[in-house]
Amino acid sequence: MSTLPPTSAGRVARIALAGNPNTGKTTLFNRLTGLSAKVGNYPGVTVESESGTLRLASAGEVELADVPGTYSLSARSAEEQLAIAAICGLPPLEPPQLVLLVVDATQLTRNLYLALQVIETGTPVVIALNMWDMLAGVGVEIDAAALARELGVPAVPISAQRGQGLDELRLALDRALAEPASARPGPRWVSESPLLRADIASAAAALPRSWRVEDPRRRDALALWALLSLDEKDEISGAPKELRDVVLARRRAAADAGRELDAEIIRGRYAWIDARAPRFLLTRAQVATSRTDKVDRVLLHPVFGFAAFLLAMGLVFQSLFSWADPAIGAIESAIGWFQELVVARLPEGLAADFVGEALIEGVGSVVVFLPQIVLLFLFIGLMEDSGYMARVAFLMDRLMKAIGLHGRAFVPMMSGFACAVPAILATRTMERQRDRMLTMLVVPLMTCSARLPVYSLLIAALFPPSELFGFVPVQGLLMVGMYLFSTLVALAVTAVLGRTLFKGSSMPLLLEMPPYRMPNLRSVAAMVWRKSRVFLTEAGTVIFACTVMMWGLLSFPRDTESEARFDARASELAQAGASDEQLAELENERTAAALRYSLGGRLGRGIEPAIEPLGFDWKIGIGLLGAFAAREVFVSTMGVVYGMGGEVDDETTGLRQRIQQEARADGAPVYTPLVGLALMVFFALACQCMSTIAVVKRETRSWRWPVFLFAYTGALAWLCAFAVYQGGLALGLG
Repeated sequence: MSTLPPTSAGRVARIALAGNPNTGKTTLFNRLTGLSAKVGNYPGVTVESESGTLRLASAGEVELADVPGTYSLSARSAEEQLAIAAICGLPPLEPPQLVLLVVDATQLTRNLYLALQVIETGTPVVIALNMWDMLAGVGVEIDAAALARELGVPAVPISAQRGQGLDELRLALDRALAEPASARPGPRWVSESPLLRADIASAAAALPRSWRVEDPRRRDALALWALLSLDEKDEISGAPKELRDVVLARRRAAADAGRELDAEIIRGRYAWIDARAPRFLLTRAQVATSRTDKVDRVLLHPVFGFAAFLLAMGLVFQSLFSWADPAIGAIESAIGWFQELVVARLPEGLAADFVGEALIEGVGSVVVFLPQIVLLFLFIGLMEDSGYMARVAFLMDRLMKAIGLHGRAFVPMMSGFACAVPAILATRTMERQRDRMLTMLVVPLMTCSARLPVYSLLIAALFPPSELFGFVPVQGLLMVGMYLFSTLVALAVTAVLGRTLFKGSSMPLLLEMPPYRMPNLRSVAAMVWRKSRVFLTEAGTVIFACTVMMWGLLSFPRDTESEARFDARASELAQAGASDEQLAELENERTAAALRYSLGGRLGRGIEPAIEPLGFDWKIGIGLLGAFAAREVFVSTMGVVYGMGGEVDDETTGLRQRIQQEARADGAPVYTPLVGLALMVFFALACQCMSTIAVVKRETRSWRWPVFLFAYTGALAWLCAFAVYQGGLALGLG
């Protein structure tokens, strides 16, 4: 796992790649590093870091470390603080030897705000003027040499999309590493206000020595960061208390004097930029309405734009829900074939069971998610690279803001209808830790495809085909109702958690609307490959371990006496010339008896008092435990419990009949429509999915949040199922 290793004697030089979002930074990173990128996490947080090898003529191999995209170095959240930590080398990171700053040439003055902040730190900088080939289309002409003179750092025109200017950029980076003075910023903004200079001096005096503040320029830059970033509503935990106290005191004093501290700093920087812009921004010609503006008239329209968005999301949803099925089926078939091949060559017994049912099926339980993960990140990559993702976030922001999130949360929540695992991974596109955590903890409430076999089995078995009002099919209405129910609960839980456990200030959604462009397929493919590899190597290992654990839970201890009796009966039947069907039925009985005797079976009986108020018996309890491996396993587990083998599915008529005929000791049916409804409600809300738990563990780097997820969804599921069942009984619906 790459964590931006410190640079010291004998280590390669490090270049930090920074820039605003949607400036083509990722495309440039992929162009410069190829497929050498390593994906990891910054120390102590869940934000991905990517680093790759860049080869230069003189410096040789250097490390190019991608910094999270940011509009400025000011930060109100711990995640946003990473940008300044990576650029300035705040502990535990080391400062880079050079910053490669990617700037959108078509939005130059706006992008120069971040450039000015980086320049203020005194770190050597090379500016890449990206999208240079698009300047004519927006009526802009830039003098790159004049810009370099004004900023005191090299400025190289490039087009990362087309691969233009990259040789010149490599030469500039090579020279800057060999001669740091050539890229060390010259002019910089300095406030002329005595009051603001006093604020900066006070904050600078409170900076900790561990932040390496010997350089006056670096010290003032960090003081300005603190004045803009620290307040009562920030989420930054790494700021020392002394610094925080000083900054809050200066902010209060400024407010009491009628001064807007933030506005003074921001206006001062933009005034510095605007005063120099005429020297390098030569002309702004009048051009016809751009293609981007024409398309945005439709895609940002409150009616047509929303319709287009629903169409795009429908395409994504269909790909995850249906188009991935052939690949998933092929993987399952391949795993099944390999399992049979291997097990057939092993002697019958524990070793064969372990290899076939634990190891091989464990690998299959990981790999089977790949088609959905690849498709999801493919669509996200295409939407990001084309510029459409920013429009999606803008469209959905008003709706999501009502429940405490912003527009970027909608795509992961929508993806949760297909599978929670790739949906949780998709939360990485969200910058703020609070928003990412909140989305991650409610995505499992969305009705994923794994719940469908459970719903199909129970609806078909317990709700006979009939019509409401003479034309509305009840079975279809129930299925739609379960989707609607889970969605409403997810939105309600989001609103509650967002106002309690994840209470925080409402942050505006800051977006750069990039021009539409053809996605760079090479960059998108590289991103999909890296995300898939991370899933297989990190989340996949936890899923595999959980699969093996579930196998052990449902397989041990073994009843040797019962096994001997079944062996004897099997021998008798074989000698009597019994049919294959009779032998298979005996084998199913053996499996059912072994399951009941196992620790999982005992736990199923042990939890019966807790689930009895919901109308569930111990057999359903075993099914719930088995479903933790994957929700759809509930169906095959119930097949084993009822002695029908594990090859059944929701279409198996015999299993439906056994469910319909199952009776209690007093002759009352175990399964009634009310019990079926309560069970579906329980499945709709409970996080019965170890893969989801494993991915949350991987994303949060802690067991605290997956345990909380399992606990709160389990409690919510129990309470809602209890209300449905007991409420139905009170109304005489039992």
